[in-house]
Amino acid sequence: MTDDLMSRDGRTIADIERLRFFPATATGGAGSYVVEEGGRRVLDFSGSWGAASLGYSHPAVVEAVSAAVGDMGAICLGSCAVEPAVGLAEDLLARMPDERERRVWFGHSGSDANDAVVRLLEAAMPRRGILSFVGAYHGGSAASMSVSGHSSQSHAPARPGLTRLPYPDPYRPQFAPDLVEGALADLDRRFESEIEPDEIAAVFIEPIQSDGGVIVPPAGFLKGLEERCRAHGILIVVDEVKVGIGRTGLFHAFEAEGLSPDIVVYGKGLGGGLPLSAVVGPAALMDFSSAFAIMTAAGNPVCAAAGRAVLRTVEEEGLTANAAAMGERLLSGLARLAQRHALIGHVRGRGLACGVELVRDPVSREPASSETAKVVYRAHQLGLILYYVGMQSNVLEFTPPLTLSAAEADEGLAILDRALEDVAAGKVADEDVARFAGW
Repeated sequence: MTDDLMSRDGRTIADIERLRFFPATATGGAGSYVVEEGGRRVLDFSGSWGAASLGYSHPAVVEAVSAAVGDMGAICLGSCAVEPAVGLAEDLLARMPDERERRVWFGHSGSDANDAVVRLLEAAMPRRGILSFVGAYHGGSAASMSVSGHSSQSHAPARPGLTRLPYPDPYRPQFAPDLVEGALADLDRRFESEIEPDEIAAVFIEPIQSDGGVIVPPAGFLKGLEERCRAHGILIVVDEVKVGIGRTGLFHAFEAEGLSPDIVVYGKGLGGGLPLSAVVGPAALMDFSSAFAIMTAAGNPVCAAAGRAVLRTVEEEGLTANAAAMGERLLSGLARLAQRHALIGHVRGRGLACGVELVRDPVSREPASSETAKVVYRAHQLGLILYYVGMQSNVLEFTPPLTLSAAEADEGLAILDRALEDVAAGKVADEDVARFAGW
């Protein structure tokens, strides 16, 4: 019986909790690098799916968490006012785009945050319907999956009253000749013939559809959607779990179109690597009922202290601006790679939320799913962690730490260049990736 970390993982961790793309291990990390078993340093362009917003072992998080652990009082925010949690709530409320009275709910992940919103809407609103999008991924809990639309969750039943709309994709446009006008006209038609808008409680929006393929909606669509929903009293729920907290070069990704959401959902990067999520919503809705959505350790002082450190560091170190600059550097470099590699069909993104769609043919745009699995496998062999997303598992996703440097961006691009070249040359066999199902 072998005792290396991967073997031990195979004997102990349930498959239902695994999403593996290559034989990666982690025994430590610093900045944008993960340290694997054996001491190899690997550049991480995934940022642990965006959760490592400040990278690994950032001094601000280490200091904040150490202080909180060393002087920890109550764990349960539900039964006691906890200073770091109240302070973090004040920090989040101060960043809202308008002066409406709001309240904050804390949880552990984007899944439980979206779950709480769905259950709250169902309990507190007289309307039963919800709008979301094909390709949406709002979490892995029952209620969050019920309003999602990702191909990986086909086993999960949709919530009664859910209507999934097409998320406009500029690379694979569903409407012609104008994608925005066509998508909005489709919604108007549905309101007239299929959906009673006065029965819809809310629409769930990802300002960039992340797991659906890092799809950046065309300018004007989200604003047009908001205007139509406002006209019918439909609440706007914006899921900022993966793309918020400075990642797109704006603190909130929804700022790109000037949205003013009713409810904002945070997760992943908010905790800087610790389990933390938050919902900010209208006071009248969030105060619906005492103890409606409580968890014993939610809002605990350690995770809340980490969240405050993340927000403070993003501001003090200018990481929103860095995300914009490094995102531009990555996108420019990826565009150059597209000129060299036939596999690259489309490069897209905003800030440090970037996507590269791989296709087998530039005309038919047939998804290159197996090749994508081989690219990330080879990239890991060469020293770069990169995952793929998309309904057809053919989109490379880039969500590196917001602290990413120019040298690190260039290093990752060089590794990806070679990985693409090696895959095209047949240096990765089908059996190499057969053990790693990924999405």
